[in-house]
Amino acid sequence: MIIIMKMGAPREEIDAVMRKVEDEGYKTHPIFGVERTVIGVIGDDREKRPGPFERMPGVERVERVLRPFKLASREFHPHDTVIQLNGHAIGGEQVIVMAGPCAVESRDQMTEVAHAVKEAGATVLRGGAFKPRTSPYSFQGLGEYGLKLLKEAGQAASLPVVTEVLSTRDMPLVREYADILQIGTRNMQNFALLTAAGQTGRPVLLKRGMSNTIEELLMAAEYILAEGNGRIMLCERGIRTFEKYTRFTLDLNAVPLLKQLSHLPVVVDPSQATGKWDLVAPMSKAAVASGADGLIIEVHPNPSDALSDANQQIKPDTFAQLMQDLRVLAPAVGRTI
Repeated sequence: MIIIMKMGAPREEIDAVMRKVEDEGYKTHPIFGVERTVIGVIGDDREKRPGPFERMPGVERVERVLRPFKLASREFHPHDTVIQLNGHAIGGEQVIVMAGPCAVESRDQMTEVAHAVKEAGATVLRGGAFKPRTSPYSFQGLGEYGLKLLKEAGQAASLPVVTEVLSTRDMPLVREYADILQIGTRNMQNFALLTAAGQTGRPVLLKRGMSNTIEELLMAAEYILAEGNGRIMLCERGIRTFEKYTRFTLDLNAVPLLKQLSHLPVVVDPSQATGKWDLVAPMSKAAVASGADGLIIEVHPNPSDALSDANQQIKPDTFAQLMQDLRVLAPAVGRTI
């Protein structure tokens, strides 16, 4: 349920409504607009009664939010969420590009790739320190040492960093190094981890589960939002289908659909989705054309020597050419790179 205040309603009337909401046993989530305020009412939908609020001073009307995801919905929050990060606005006119290797492997690797992607125009450095792998015998990442190398390379290139956190146990450690916390596909419905990410207040890159629906992705975001953290990016990274020529099927329908349903920025991961380095560029262009607010791309100085996901990582010169192509494409859809 949302309570829409009258235009120019004074703060004392807004505060009185919020106190009434809390007295009724619900949580409040106010959105202070330029002209009017909207108060979200969070709690058990079966017991919510609009009556106590409709006749209060300053209230224009009370509406029910029909979506199961309340805080993530456009009904609740009609304007796009824009996340400020190091002078860049994620969800604004600029398409943000996050780039770097699948896994942090060495200081030399990270230093080389950080400077290369920065020079090409990337705005965030990515790299995995903890790697969830299908096989327990595959490279699992460098852990805390990897986080240190990632942060060191990011600082040297003046780039914020994004990396995956796998468990609530690791959250304090990863938070110490990461500017953006990534929740991977296998953890999209790890509700304890989502809650912990919400409590950090850090920006969160929430990847869609490989077998999850769009509604389930938005309900996962709801867990983070419910903790008071609205700095969430939804990431489409491909879903499992019967097709075997690509690693997953990149669901580009999800980009405009998510932007219709939700106010949160949408990022696309063409590397994980396709599993093929030569499909990364065309799918990146398609993602921007479909309305994506950002891309996350795997870049490695020597992909053939990569310790994980060698087939989907592109070389720095290929990434630089892709960035040039995107600068030509973006203005056609009202965006910049």
